[in-house]
Amino acid sequence: MMTTIDLDHLRQWIGRSEQASDIVTAQLVKGLRATLFCDIGTPVPGDAAPFTAHWCLAQPVYPMAMLGPDGHPARGGFLPPVPLPRRMWAGGEIEFVEPLRVGDEATRTSTIADVTLKTGSTGALCFVSVNHEITTARGVAIRERQDLVYRDNPTAMAAPAKPAAAPPAAAHRETHFADPVLLFRYSALTFNGHRIHYDRDYATKVELYPGLVFHGPMQAALMVEFAARLHGGQAPKKFSYRGVQPLFDGAEFSVNANDTATGMELWTANAAGAPTMKASASW
Repeated sequence: MMTTIDLDHLRQWIGRSEQASDIVTAQLVKGLRATLFCDIGTPVPGDAAPFTAHWCLAQPVYPMAMLGPDGHPARGGFLPPVPLPRRMWAGGEIEFVEPLRVGDEATRTSTIADVTLKTGSTGALCFVSVNHEITTARGVAIRERQDLVYRDNPTAMAAPAKPAAAPPAAAHRETHFADPVLLFRYSALTFNGHRIHYDRDYATKVELYPGLVFHGPMQAALMVEFAARLHGGQAPKKFSYRGVQPLFDGAEFSVNANDTATGMELWTANAAGAPTMKASASW
């Protein structure tokens, strides 16, 4: 049955804002460094956190009774109540102004920027764009746009993908294993209850994925850290990213980069070399 979406109603959420604050702790920095394959070290007050540490801060906390069947909070509240069951990050853009540091109190101000409706091969797609500004006592640290996509559950397991084109050659590349423990750690750090990342029965039998789904934000975070390491430890001024296809657990994946005239083109790829998220970085 086709889901009816009242776009005019959902667009009434545009302009709604909320604010939340949290502290950047040494323990958070250690955990995130470990999860992003960085040197853990012994962080002390004033040390820089991983560049996407703000995704771990001031996450919404709801009682169990207010969670939906997918582990996300029930629809409504700050985000518009899109009547489609699947919700994932589609992409976004980040402007890095200054690193967050151990001991900072960071305040995130979030505003619904847009709600749009498109039709894809699997049916209706509803996109919600959210603008965030993260500040500390020193001023603005990060400006960001996040694009969320809502879609219907499939009625059958997706057909096998067509043979992929030859994967692009990468001047810079690192590989890791998409281990379920890695996914669990990132879910814990970001207080993300979405069951597709840790509940294999739910992921494969309800949302009909072939395995646990690797977090889009973790792919983006790994690319940011990789780009910074290749650029003398300096985060890009702007980083834009978009999901291409899901990445699943149980196999090797890679983080890749090529230099360009303005910065870098980056992508994550599955074991077959097919890109799963693409990004660009500029300094």
